[in-house]
Amino acid sequence: MNYFYPYPTYLYNDLRYRKSYGYDDINPFLSRGVWTPFTWVEKYHYAFSGPFDQAAIALTFDDGPDPIFTPHILDKLKTYGAQATFFLLGENIEKFPDIVKRIAAEGHVIGNHTYAHPNLPQVSDEDYHQQIQKTDALIEQLVGYKPKFFRPPYGAIREDQLQWATEQNMMVIQWSLDTLDWQGLSAKHITEAVMANALPGSIILQHNAQGVPLQGSVDALDQIIPQLQEKATRFVTLPEMFHLDKAR
Repeated sequence: MNYFYPYPTYLYNDLRYRKSYGYDDINPFLSRGVWTPFTWVEKYHYAFSGPFDQAAIALTFDDGPDPIFTPHILDKLKTYGAQATFFLLGENIEKFPDIVKRIAAEGHVIGNHTYAHPNLPQVSDEDYHQQIQKTDALIEQLVGYKPKFFRPPYGAIREDQLQWATEQNMMVIQWSLDTLDWQGLSAKHITEAVMANALPGSIILQHNAQGVPLQGSVDALDQIIPQLQEKATRFVTLPEMFHLDKAR
């Protein structure tokens, strides 16, 4: 099934981002997760955005859980009645299991983001499989399901890795709108970027991680969510967006 719905998105060409992750020699659109060939969406369970014929947007948060930003994000989502998808790291799941349980208890969906955030194109097949399987087991132990949705760190993945994920009945999710919140941007900057570029079916990338200046990203939710809700936008989980189960 083809899950790719093309439309104009918030394009970034940020050299600092690419250099920080060792990608200064590849496609400059890496920062929105689309340097991989578009043809892959026709061959695998792979998507950058959702349907554009529904008034729905998916908020996604990577790299958590963490004890500071994740609870604040959850508080704001509850205030506005918005749902989101959290792509969690196994090593952080082990540190903060109660936050993982809270994410699930409040109706949000948990996705797999590997155990230790490696650059997947550079790891062996065995390590790649272990990164996912170990995190799957941790998530299942805490919330009762192996996640359907997987996001590769940095959006980087080889085609053979994508094929394996599809064979495991996972759906690999990139993003269509990158807030670049990890740069420590202000709430005003992030809000303006989202409001200028969000469209039906947008998958928005934010983070909740330790050691990263993300307060602006958290505070931006107080503007982004109600402003888009005023436009009749629904904030949905990825399973809702793609009409799939959260588990596999």
